Parts: sequence; C-alpha cells; structure tokens
Amino acid sequence: MRLISWNVNGIRACRTKGFDAFFSQADADIFCLQEVKATAEQSGLCPPGYFVYWHSAERAGYSGTAVLSKFPALSVRTDMENHTGEGRIQTLEFADFFLVNVYVPNSKRELLRLDYRMVWQDAFTEYLISLDAKKPLIVCGDLNVAHQEIDIKHPKANRRNAGFTDEERGKMTKLLAAGFTDIFRARNPEERDAYTWWSYMGNARQKNVGWRIDYFLVSDRLAEKVASAPLFPQIMGSDHCPVGLTLSF
Repeated sequence: MRLISWNVNGIRACRTKGFDAFFSQADADIFCLQEVKATAEQSGLCPPGYFVYWHSAERAGYSGTAVLSKFPALSVRTDMENHTGEGRIQTLEFADFFLVNVYVPNSKRELLRLDYRMVWQDAFTEYLISLDAKKPLIVCGDLNVAHQEIDIKHPKANRRNAGFTDEERGKMTKLLAAGFTDIFRARNPEERDAYTWWSYMGNARQKNVGWRIDYFLVSDRLAEKVASAPLFPQIMGSDHCPVGLTLSF
C-alpha cells in the first residue's frame, strides 16, 4: 500500500503548477493533502477511481485538509473536541488501521499562538493514544515542527522561531514516546539536508535551506511493515514537497 502526503499551500494554485501530473505519476492508494484553502467544489479535484473526503475550514481560503483514497473508509471523523472550525484533522478508519491526516497549527510570528499550540498538541497526543488503543495508526501531514537539529538547516539561528521552539520540540518528543515512530528518521537516522519545506525568500529552496516539518508517523507496532518512506524534494508546486510511505499490508 502506497501513501502520499503533501501540504499543497492552496490546491487551486498547486494544480496550475504540476499537481495533477505528480498525482497521476504517484498512483498512490491514499493521497493526503493539507492547507487546501478551498472547498471540494472549488478545487475541481475528483479523479476517477478515488473516494474524496474533504474538510474545509470555516474561514474561506484558509487551512483545510483532504484525503483521496482508492478504497472507501469504514468511518470518517473530523477535528477534535473543543478544537473545531479550522479543518485541521481528518480521521479515516480502514480495516487494518486508522489514518489521521493533520495540519497542525502554526505558532505564528512572535509566537503569538504558541500557548494555543501547546494546548492543541496535548489534546492531539491524547486523541492519538485513544485511537491507537483500538487499532494501529498512520499519521501524516504538516506537523509544523522540526523535531531535531538535524531536521533544520540552521538550528541555532532558529532556536526561538515558530516550529523550532523548545516547547514544540518537547511536545513532539512526548508524542513519539507515546508509542509512535517518525518513520523517515527511524530509517535515516544520520541523513542531513533532508527537508520538506523551504521559505519562498532568499532562494531557500535552490540553496536547500529548509526544514523537515512534514511527516509520516506510525504506531510502533506498524514500523516493521514499512517498506519505504521517501521524500520528494524535486517535486515543485508548493513551498512544501510531498512525502511518502509504502507498507507491506
């Protein structure tokens, strides 16, 4: 089974920059999107052979997630209790696992939303633990944190910037300790310069001055079923690149 996850930073814009070609080439069984910034109707995205699950934010042109799957979900749930309206979480149940597609809140400039991010992250960890007690999990999306220094080009210069604060990194450590594996890092513990997001400023992508903030996490007991977990930095169309996961189900 092959899965792809991509923060498209606006699906309508991304579709003018090569999204459809990559989608066709990838031929994923499940394709997860974050920051779609559109409704399903506005996106025009309805590829044959896929079930389309869309979760838009209440605010137009903001946030939002979507999942396209070659097989139907047994059940679909959106958001968490007390954290609704921003289109950030989709939970799809399949026979052998839960899939959680997530776009984690950004702490913003000057860390204006860091306090909310901490509350949200604790609730999210507890939510994943509750699901994991029922069946294994695959979690994918933009987690908006570079967990380790190896996951960011300039760790010292970014120490108190959103996405690389001690608080955010600590919450990620807590999440992984609850029974989940960051599968790319587990498979590539020493690999440097492997990023999934680059600023549009300063030719950051051309210079590969990036951050790894897009992930596939799996329940620890699923880790041995992972065949590969590639990144696709060569794929343009967004300020993020797609990330992948292949499982031997």
